Amino acid sequence: MAEPTTVSEDTPREGDDGSADDAKSQKSGPKSQTGSKPVSRAGSAQSKKSGKSVGGDKKASGPPSPTGSAKDNPAADWRNMRRIIAEDPEWSLATVPLLVEITLKNIIEDFENNSSILNSLLAKHKTRVLEKISTNIPLKITANLVEDEGYWKRCCKARWDICDVAAFGASWKRMYFERNLQEIIEQFVPETTDPTCLNETLPLSANYVKKIDIRQLLPPVREAPKGPDFDDASDAGSDAGDEPECDHFNFGPVLKQLPNLEELHLTYGVKDCGMNFEWTLFQFTARDCLQLAQCVAACKTLKVFRLHRSKVDDDKVRVLISHILDHPGLIELDLSHNCIADRGARAVGKFLNNHSQLVKLNLCDNQIRSTGAQAIAHALTKNTTLLHLNLRLNRLGDEGGQAIGRALLKNSTLREINLGSNELAEPTAAILSQVVIQNMTIKSIDLCCNRLGPDGGKQLQEGMEENSTITTMDLRLTECGQESEYCINQRLHSNQEKERESQMKDQPIVSKKIQPQAAHRFKPKPSQKA
Repeated sequence: MAEPTTVSEDTPREGDDGSADDAKSQKSGPKSQTGSKPVSRAGSAQSKKSGKSVGGDKKASGPPSPTGSAKDNPAADWRNMRRIIAEDPEWSLATVPLLVEITLKNIIEDFENNSSILNSLLAKHKTRVLEKISTNIPLKITANLVEDEGYWKRCCKARWDICDVAAFGASWKRMYFERNLQEIIEQFVPETTDPTCLNETLPLSANYVKKIDIRQLLPPVREAPKGPDFDDASDAGSDAGDEPECDHFNFGPVLKQLPNLEELHLTYGVKDCGMNFEWTLFQFTARDCLQLAQCVAACKTLKVFRLHRSKVDDDKVRVLISHILDHPGLIELDLSHNCIADRGARAVGKFLNNHSQLVKLNLCDNQIRSTGAQAIAHALTKNTTLLHLNLRLNRLGDEGGQAIGRALLKNSTLREINLGSNELAEPTAAILSQVVIQNMTIKSIDLCCNRLGPDGGKQLQEGMEENSTITTMDLRLTECGQESEYCINQRLHSNQEKERESQMKDQPIVSKKIQPQAAHRFKPKPSQKA
């Protein structure tokens, strides 16, 4: 057994200048004494007898000496107190979270079941909650509750790799609801898909959807015909067009629940069909056309309607135009990349004549010939609202081109026209040379991919010498000759400079006090201000 240790007079006690810790470190052996400075026992004993502290000479800077009450209550002496720091930082008092932090953490974890508390939080706490809650919370909870753009930005980036918020009015919330509805409609198979998800999403999206851009519409699933020659029969049926008509998604119930809808972009077809290609996947049926026309006519808030790459022919466009003749708000109509011929062009001309509010018309890549061009030209002589007309990739010919040119001599509102790739030649260039002289409204003409020839180029050059308004004229692949193209381009450059100068004069002048960039370096010192 170890002998009990006796404390001599020279042994430092608690309360003396040699602390108990130093005594304990001397007991523990040479390992614990490394890096520490030993205390002289004689010095501590002398200081005890004299009743003076070691730092007695520096009373102002040193701690106060223990009073008489410290002998009765050792805890009253600051030298007897120790701060215990645990090795595990989780047990340290410094890392204990505040009650506010614990509460916010519970709100974030249980937000789906207790979302109503969000509006009762302080602004700084509300911001923290919205930064941490999950992006997988159902829309029925967050749709009308969360307006913070930061939360919807996280939702968009978590769901889609490419997020161009500029195409959605710089609103992340609008982007999320529009693209979410777009995906639901694009994956909807009539008579097969359960409409529950769509019916639940529409009321939640009603106030935030302004544009629907549908890039594919799936047809109903047809039962495969039975028989030994299934492959041959299906190929023959597809080529002959004997397949039964299949209707696509009906937009009637959808548009009725979207009071703020302004743009509708549709394509009747299937993306990435691969080896499952069939012509029926790209069939825009008569019933589809009738349903769509009724929906567009009933949607009075619609401003932009785009139906492209959908094999729209003359009969279907006539049905469509007949329903939207009296539409009060439609300002842009895009029927590009379809099968519209002269009869369909006549219907479009009638729409322009019917006091429409149309500002932009796109009939690019159709089958319009001279007769259809004459109908559109006749409408241009009376229309006073159309600003942009695109007839590129049609078959107008010189007869149709001359009709359009004569209409431009009377029209005073059109600013841009595209007649590229329309089999135009020198006779059309002769009419257009008169247009550039007399028409002071038009600013852009596209004549690319037409064989105007050197004579046509010279006629356009002579007309452009007297023009001061046209700033853009595309003459690529027109065989006009390098000299004519150079002179025309010089005139276009001069007109662009004049337009730029006029715009600068029209802008209001804002006077701002310009300070030197390094002015902050030369601030006078406080002593020099006087």
